[in-house]
Amino acid sequence: MKIKTLPLGPIQANCYLISDNNRNCLIVDPGEQPEKIEEVIESADLKPLAILLTHAHFDHIGALEPIRKQYGIPVYIHKDENLWLRNPELNGSAKYPMLTPVVCGLADHVIERDGVMRLGPFEFEVRHTPGHSPGSVSYVFHENRFVVVGDTLFRQGIGRTDLPGGNTHQLLTVIEQQLLSLDDDYKVYPGHGPKTTPKDEMDSNPFLNGF
Repeated sequence: MKIKTLPLGPIQANCYLISDNNRNCLIVDPGEQPEKIEEVIESADLKPLAILLTHAHFDHIGALEPIRKQYGIPVYIHKDENLWLRNPELNGSAKYPMLTPVVCGLADHVIERDGVMRLGPFEFEVRHTPGHSPGSVSYVFHENRFVVVGDTLFRQGIGRTDLPGGNTHQLLTVIEQQLLSLDDDYKVYPGHGPKTTPKDEMDSNPFLNGF
């Protein structure tokens, strides 16, 4: 399995293309620049199957509709943020006058609970990881030993909690219970910045010194 990182837009939010040996592909967080996402997909001859959203902040959903329309694929999001997709106040795009408000259609599928999901040849675990936002989720690919965490955890940092539905105590709790509990060598792919591992964050993340 391969994972391609595409930092997109002015905030450089990470979009991920996760593909198998047969070029089937999952798109995670198409945040901006749909033409760039499409260019990479076409140049690698990938076959998108679905869009997975870690959460519904504008910098992670800005290219959602062009990509959904281009490939005719379903969108998955946690139930607590489905309505955020069409609400610029909740998805944060209304806060910035220089931005066009982001208004998307609702997801095709809402994630109701934690557990194993299967999409085509892909199997992964969904873990609800709120704190940065109430519907944040992480996608854990155990066989390949990596997790896509959105804005829950970063290298040397954690997600901000001063946005609607944010909660610092909740965020730190889910990081400890849901992410740092993974084996030390799992690759952690965040919503911004470079990848890391649970061990590296336990050793050097200043927000997690107590762990």
